[in-house]
Parts: sequence; C-alpha cells; structure tokens
Amino acid sequence: MGFLDVVLGRPLRSEEDDAQRVGVAAGVPTFGLDALGSAAYGPEAALTILIPAGMAGIAYVWPISLTILLLLGIVFFSYRQTIDAYPNGGGSYTVAGKNLGETVGLLAAAALMLDYLLDVGVGISTGVGALVSAVPRLGPHTLAICLLILVALTIINLRGVRESGLLFMAPTYVFVVCLLGVLGWGVWKTLMSGGHPHAVVAPPHPEAGRAMAAVGAWLLLRSFASGCTALTGVEAVSNGVRSFREPRTRTAQWTLTVLVVLLALMLAGIGYVVRAYGIEATEPGSKDYQSLLSIITAAVAGRSMVYYTTIASILVVLSLSANTAFAGFPQLCRVIAEDGYLPRFFAIRGRRLVYTEGILVLTVLAGAILVVFGGVTDRLIPLFAIGAFLAFTLSQAGMVAHWQREGGERKWLNIGINGVGAVATGITVVLVLMAKFAEGAWITVVLVPLLILLMQAVHRHYARVEKVTRVGELDLKPRGSLIAVVPVSRWDRPAEGAMRFAYALTEEVEVLHVDCSSEEGETGCEDWRPLVGEAAERAGVSVPTLTTVTSPFRLILKPIVDHVLKVEAEHPERSVAVVVPELVARHWYQYLLHNHRSTALKATLLIRGNGRIAVVNVPWYLEK
Repeated sequence: MGFLDVVLGRPLRSEEDDAQRVGVAAGVPTFGLDALGSAAYGPEAALTILIPAGMAGIAYVWPISLTILLLLGIVFFSYRQTIDAYPNGGGSYTVAGKNLGETVGLLAAAALMLDYLLDVGVGISTGVGALVSAVPRLGPHTLAICLLILVALTIINLRGVRESGLLFMAPTYVFVVCLLGVLGWGVWKTLMSGGHPHAVVAPPHPEAGRAMAAVGAWLLLRSFASGCTALTGVEAVSNGVRSFREPRTRTAQWTLTVLVVLLALMLAGIGYVVRAYGIEATEPGSKDYQSLLSIITAAVAGRSMVYYTTIASILVVLSLSANTAFAGFPQLCRVIAEDGYLPRFFAIRGRRLVYTEGILVLTVLAGAILVVFGGVTDRLIPLFAIGAFLAFTLSQAGMVAHWQREGGERKWLNIGINGVGAVATGITVVLVLMAKFAEGAWITVVLVPLLILLMQAVHRHYARVEKVTRVGELDLKPRGSLIAVVPVSRWDRPAEGAMRFAYALTEEVEVLHVDCSSEEGETGCEDWRPLVGEAAERAGVSVPTLTTVTSPFRLILKPIVDHVLKVEAEHPERSVAVVVPELVARHWYQYLLHNHRSTALKATLLIRGNGRIAVVNVPWYLEK
C-alpha cells in the first residue's frame, strides 16, 4: 500500500460514484457546518455593535433576530425552488447565468467564490480564537494551529465527500444537541419564572460609569448588517446537489430544510435568551472578553459539565465550519469550468471522485489569508454577508425570470415568492455595504469585478483556442520527409538508444555536439566519424551527419536551439524531430545528481518553434 493510499484512501472507480453520495444525515455536516457555526458569531456580531447602547440595546435584539429569521425563511424557499429547477448544481451562478445573462452569472460566481474563501479563513481562525481564549498559553501558536487545521480539512476532503460527512457527523450533532438543549433550558426557565429568570452565573456588564450612546437608526442598521453573517453558508446545498443520494433533488431539499430549521431554532433561541437574561456582549480583544455563547451557557447552566461540553462542541464546530467551503467551492468551480470560465482542470475528478484541484486551490488561497492576517481574521467577518446576500439576490432575481419563461400552475405564486426575496435581500446588500464599507467591505467591491474580468479572460482564451484549432476536412498528407537531430554530449548508452529511435523515424539523421571542452565534465571535441561510420555500416543504415557547434561561453541550450531553428528555416517544407536522450533514475534523490537539460531544451523548442519542430524524449532507465 502506497503513501497516498494510506493518507487519502485507495483510488475509486467511476462506477463507485453512487456509493460516495451522501444522504440527509451526512449532508447536514458536509454542507451545513458553516451555516450552523454562524450561529456562534452572527448574533454576537450584532450584539457587539450595540455595546455602546448598554442595556437599552438589548431590547432591540429580538426585533433584529426576527428580521434575520424572516430573511432566512425567504432564502430557504428560494433555494428549495432553485434545487428543483437546477438539479445539476451551481446554485446562484447557474440560475443567474441562465436567466439574467453571462455577466450577471459571473457576478454571482465571483461573490460566491469570495464568500467561500473568506469562510475558510474566518471559520478556522474563529474556532482557534475561541480555543486560545479558553487556553491563553496557545496564543503564540495561533497561526500554526490554524494552518494545521487547514491541512487536516484538506486531507479529509481529498478522501471524498462521504468520508468527510461521516467524520463530521458526531461533532455536528453533539453541537446541535448541546446548544439547543441549553437554549431550550433557558427558555423553559424564563417561562417558569414569569419572564425574569435567575442567572446561575451573572452575565458580565461594563463599568457603571460608561457613557451610553443613544439607540439610533444607524446603530440598528449596523447591528442588523453584522447579524446577517448568520445566514452565510445556506447556499452551499444548492451548489452541491450532485453530491446527494438519489433522488438527489429530494435529498438536497430535505437537507436544506433540516439545516434551516436547526439554524432558525438556534437564532431564535439566542435572541430570546439574550433578552430574557439581559446579556450584553463583551468587547472583542479586551481582557474581560467572553464569547456570547459562553455567557449564555454559564447563565443558564452554570460552570457545570453541561457548560464545558457545550463550549467544547462549539470550539470544534467553529474550527470545522470551513468544511462547507471545501464541499461547495470545488462544486461551484466545476460548473464554472464546464462553461469555460475557469481552467478546465477544475472539472476533473481526482482519485477519490472529488474535484481535487478546487480543493487544493482553496487551501492555498485560504492559507495565504491566514498567513497575511496571522491567524486572526475577525476583521473579515463583515465581508461575509455581502458576498452571500449578493448571491442570494441574483439567484432569486434569476428565478423570477425562470418562472416567467417556464410558467406553470403556480407561476405567479413562485414569482411573488422570489420577487419579494430578491427585493428583501437586495435591500440587505445595500444596507450591509453602507454599514460595512469603511470596515473593509470596499475590498469586495474591488475584488468581485477583478474576478469577473479574470473569468472572462479565461473564456476568451478557450474561445480563441477552439476557433483556431477547429478542423474541417481532415488532412493526413505527410509534410515531406523527416529530419532527425540528436543532441549528443558523449557516446553512451542513452545516446545509443536515442540514435536507434531516430533511425526508426527517418534515414536522415544529424548528430549535434556542442563543443565546451573547457567546461568541467565535458569530453571535448573528439573525432567521432570513424566510430559512428562503423556503427552505421554494421547496422546497414546511412551514416549520420556529424555537426559540432562551438560555444566559447559554455552555453549548452542556446547553441542547440539556434541550430535546430536554423535547420527548420532551411527546410520550410519538412518537419524536424529533435530526439533527446534522457537518463531516468529510479529514486527521486538521484535526480539531484544529474542535470535536466533535456526538460529545459524541450520547453524552449516548444515555445520558439512554429509547429514543424517535434521534441521526442527517449528514456534510458538507470536501473535496467
């Protein structure tokens, strides 16, 4: 068993694809960890904005939570329809592109890709940040822990969609049970106490002398914009419909339903308990900082085993929430690549039937973000909502156009649902952009157009390649007789093998030697004519032309390339085959002991040639 088989598992046959698809139980942790994990930082982000208002701001937590829940319901119904109408995946990109045009589709794609990229960096760093808060000794190792988790997620996802789903099931459902249990307990205690529950551990409150800001529209707007980050990740199911078990449309819809119900219960419970217990957020980065869920759990259950189990499950889920991006990003890139707007390797499945290149590209980019920000990416959280809600808006606007074209018995009902959703999420995009522009949202405004231009450039390249390589009537007439040029530094077994191969191609063979007799390791300009002539006579072939090119500056590649180009120019109706002997070592470390001029020569000739130069590498295996 090889190293890759141990790390990634054995290669899977194409016909094993059905066995790798996931059902509802595994689909929720595979495509929903980001959405569920956002319950840990979305409400806290909203409440943090209200810190200047003190206790007065808590009164607005419930209305803000209800507004976010209303948006969640709108998004839910829209994506259920999207899954049904477009079962091949692609989500917002597919819907917007097919109904609103190429540019709008690319806008949705760019927003989603940026959202997924931020999801990895922010998800991992948020989880590690919570861990460091609990164990301060780990603070100096924040970046290392982030990168370690990133590598682990990469390996897990390279093993396959089913494996990652099964592996994440336990921590996901422990988190769900613990958090919903604590919130349910808090609601029950509130109801039993007539709306005035007693906190087991009193929530922290800022200093009594702090100046309180008035609760104005701008403060509420900023709080709402921050809280909208709780909706990120909901679209991942629609991007990965092809990963679900048959009937995949129905399975994906049920997965989305379970995911949204769980998220809605969490957001509603957090909003209710925060208001009932009078819980304020603490300032991030301060010495007294505690996460919102830590305060809630301590207030409801005290510092008991329930508290530590819940906090541990939150830390794990936050750290693993980036898995949603690893499931959704490669699927999205696959659809875009199939349309010719990304490199085609994104649409090729790897050894475990996953889109390996998409996973690796996401890893590299997310790793770069973590390194640049030192593993602390909380400033990127506001950018989440912009990409997600922009994709929501374009998806629902596309579905309005879809229903107008397709019609059906429920045409106007569907148009009404998606139309209201498009307006609501569109307004949200504008509000979030206004509230968060100075905090970094301007980066999205810059990066999204750049991504669109990049994808359009890729598409133009593929279109040009398709145009210039298209063939009408097939012409297989040979282009004159072949000339073979064999670069030889000395007569040895690899050179002998290259000469035999050259004579198998043509009788017109030229041996080319670069004279660098003063260079250490070169044999000098020996008279090879008797040796070669006798060998040709014994083999019954024509004697090759022997050409020596002097290189006073000890260059090797340039004289060979110049000579081959000269031969090509002198014979405009003929093709030239450069037959390059190449020694092949068995072990990787042996390559360090040999030069790699053959590889460089091939690359140079392919770049500078005009189509009539062919480069043939003739291997000679050292161990044989």
